[in-house]
Amino acid sequence: MIGKLNHVAIVVPDLAAGSAVYRDTLGATVSDPVDLPEHGVTTVFVELPNTKIELLHPLGEASPIARFLENNPAGGVHHVCYEVEDIEAAAERMRKAGARVLGDIRIGAHDKPVLFLHPKDFCGTLVELEQA
Repeated sequence: MIGKLNHVAIVVPDLAAGSAVYRDTLGATVSDPVDLPEHGVTTVFVELPNTKIELLHPLGEASPIARFLENNPAGGVHHVCYEVEDIEAAAERMRKAGARVLGDIRIGAHDKPVLFLHPKDFCGTLVELEQA
């Protein structure tokens, strides 16, 4: 069912510093920051030949990743995102398999439908599915 790895998301305490590490130290192409108020985050995408790294920083006090950063002040890996052909079919399959779908399907950072799956159902890893 899952397709290619779309991205690995990393929460960072300082978006500019995180961007500089990937751009200046590792030589990657790094996007400009984009605020996503509906998700409570600011994102930067690091383009790699075979996937992307998404740098996440809280946007506002109600950000869902603010608590993650409180518990991990240096930041860290937040989730992995896999592509699926049909997000509705994927959600139904996950529910039938007993996996916990977190919230509703919504539009993600790439303007495509996404959903999240509970980490306790996926080897301790928060999983995002994005319609390809």
